[in-house]
Amino acid sequence: MTTSLPPRAGRRCHNVVNTVHSTLYFSPDLDRELGALGVTDPTAARLAARSAALGAVGAGTVAATFYNYNHELLARHLPAVWETASPAAVLDARLRAVDATLRRLLGEETVASPEMAEAAELALRAAEACTRHARPLYAANADLPVPDAPHLAYWHAATLLREHRGDGHLTALLSLGLDPVEAVVSHTATGKAMSPRWFLSSRGWRRADWDAAAERLRERGLLDAEGELTESGTRLREELEEITDRLDTAPYEHLGIAGVERLTGLARDFAVSAAGAGAFPADLISKG
Repeated sequence: MTTSLPPRAGRRCHNVVNTVHSTLYFSPDLDRELGALGVTDPTAARLAARSAALGAVGAGTVAATFYNYNHELLARHLPAVWETASPAAVLDARLRAVDATLRRLLGEETVASPEMAEAAELALRAAEACTRHARPLYAANADLPVPDAPHLAYWHAATLLREHRGDGHLTALLSLGLDPVEAVVSHTATGKAMSPRWFLSSRGWRRADWDAAAERLRERGLLDAEGELTESGTRLREELEEITDRLDTAPYEHLGIAGVERLTGLARDFAVSAAGAGAFPADLISKG
């Protein structure tokens, strides 16, 4: 799809919008809300919170839609978690956790600000151009009602934009032949992704799985002996993001240049505030 937007404008907008969205999955408020429903395992809580829009699904569906989780880990929690808390109850708890998280990280003044209301309106307008076909996580969340409160509407719209891009990203990964672990190993080599420690602990893979994926990437000429991207590896990662951008053009083209620039600026301010308030672990992003 052709676009009138500046290069990577949609990607830049997505990255800052998604930063605030992602705070939920590192939030003690999510643990508290899901714990009150009886879901006390942090991994189960996060799996339930993200997959609840799909309904009472099992490990296979989540492995397919989340892509980089080990099926063995998923099977320990799904579909069993739905016997403790229904998807509807989890979605309600998720929204309560979002409310508490954004109020804690951004402050009551920002949550109630005209800027938050404007950001919500812009993000929802962008999401109007998202499409459901071959995008299961987006489509499931798109069927949920838009919350009334602007900060919750903003988070909901961020969810739609995140999952729309994410669903397309999986298509790009498949087209370029990167399996779940290879995708993260190559991403980590860019210096912009979750560290191996966080990936292994949260996704259920072993260090041997990581090392085997790195060896496969070396055999393809994508990583060097030190685990750095080769020229071919860098080109592949660039192609991956360019395909993802192309598949995710519609919402930002629909919003227009001025709207994308305004949403990016507002979202960046929110993201900086959230990060400064300690939303993410200090060692989340690294190659070590």
